[in-house]
Amino acid sequence: MFLEERQAKILEMLERDGKVLVKELAEIFGVTEDSIRKDLSSMELDGKLRRTYGGAVSIEEKLQMTEANRRRISDVEAKRKIAAAAVKLMKQGDLIFLDISTISIAIAQILEKTETPYKIFTNMVDVLVMLARNPKINLFFAGGQINQSRDGFSDVLNMEFISKFRPDIAFIGAFGVDIKKNSLSSRDIAGGIHKARLIEISKTSYVIAESRKIGVESTYSFSTLEKINGIITDSKLPESLTTAAEKLGTKIIVAE
Repeated sequence: MFLEERQAKILEMLERDGKVLVKELAEIFGVTEDSIRKDLSSMELDGKLRRTYGGAVSIEEKLQMTEANRRRISDVEAKRKIAAAAVKLMKQGDLIFLDISTISIAIAQILEKTETPYKIFTNMVDVLVMLARNPKINLFFAGGQINQSRDGFSDVLNMEFISKFRPDIAFIGAFGVDIKKNSLSSRDIAGGIHKARLIEISKTSYVIAESRKIGVESTYSFSTLEKINGIITDSKLPESLTTAAEKLGTKIIVAE
């Protein structure tokens, strides 16, 4: 196999898996590990990948993971307030779905030490890890193929599993909540499709979003306001927006 062909194959593997290991590549292509390291060094110089200890990751994935980590540490106080308001809506015995959202992490932080035996259903890795420690939580997890940000699952297998449940309440994350345009949106299409399905199958659904996301419209519009029961946010909205939402049957809950 020519050098160019091998490097093209490495890029295909990166696109598919997000990362590659030097040792595995050497075995696959029947060359020395030094040859693979030279390939990766050359490809990094060309801006095609980012080398890591023992291998490499795709530039795209690195950016996505960096963005995911950035979201986790932004608007922390607002997320805590929204999470506290969401927990107040939860009832013992209800099946609660926590969507892939940094606010779901804040909710899980509250529930981590709760003595109330809640039933929680999620497709987010951080929520799983945190709540699995609490024996009071009856925990359901929807797996599948992990997304590129490495924070949860939103593939076809995951959708099939989720669709078998009927949550009493679903807390849905959104990147954009444009009340005037009657649009709930996300940047990730696959995630948006999942959010739409969760709203469809849940008995009650609330969008959880910081106030800075109100008036924003992102890449993929996954639902409209009349399909959800409410929006939980951290600051009071202009009266015109609150009135517009209520006309669509959507309650605005401002976390205290």
